[in-house]
Amino acid sequence: MAPTSEWLSHLEEKREKLKSPVDLNTYFTLPEIAGKQLDIMDIGPCSVPTGEILVRDPLCYLAVRGEQPYFRTVSAGTYRTEVSVVKPDDEGDCARYAAVRLRFSDKPAIRFEEALIGHEDIGGLEDGEYFGFNVDAGLGSICDKRLHQAFCDFVEKWHEEHPGENLYDHYFATLFAESYRQHPEYQRSGGDWLNWQIPGTEYHLPIFQSGFGDGAYPVYWGLDQAGEICQMVIQFIDIELTYGEEEEED
Repeated sequence: MAPTSEWLSHLEEKREKLKSPVDLNTYFTLPEIAGKQLDIMDIGPCSVPTGEILVRDPLCYLAVRGEQPYFRTVSAGTYRTEVSVVKPDDEGDCARYAAVRLRFSDKPAIRFEEALIGHEDIGGLEDGEYFGFNVDAGLGSICDKRLHQAFCDFVEKWHEEHPGENLYDHYFATLFAESYRQHPEYQRSGGDWLNWQIPGTEYHLPIFQSGFGDGAYPVYWGLDQAGEICQMVIQFIDIELTYGEEEEED
């Protein structure tokens, strides 16, 4: 459902409040932030056949047919899925996925602005707040509208054929573990990411750990000099805020 003219008017009024307080380019260009070593990991293709995108927890929210994509669209295509990784440290913490990015063009992003569906209560947005998406299973996914339909079809059929079984425990867990065996770097043994080809389709749906687990996380459009969308970035960890405070406390 397209946003109303009134909603779009509120969007213009609140545009500065929707701007990312962090330059997300640095997550993919700097080797270190706040004393934490970073690396970039390519986890394979993301299919975007319609240009309409949802970002959802795949186990808790993606299988709902009424879920709506963001109101702004991108060029249809297949894009590489890049992950900004906070490397494991000497204290025993595992690799943490700080951000996930799709780049739709080679143009640099000069501004990051929150991606919205088009019915959020923008008028009540305060400084430092964001809408984001909810995670309740420790995972996120970037999903085109057509893939969303295929995903819902798959889940419904799977549950019909496996009554009483759990989709993660009895299906995805094996695939995640295999992802770890094939690509162990920056994954725990149970698997932290999966580039899943939806059965019966040619579509690739990347699924990945959500930084520190459950919570609400913002999604941003990267805009180029002309104001056109050139990137999408999911921010799971505010690296400077999270680790910078630890440095100060130490």
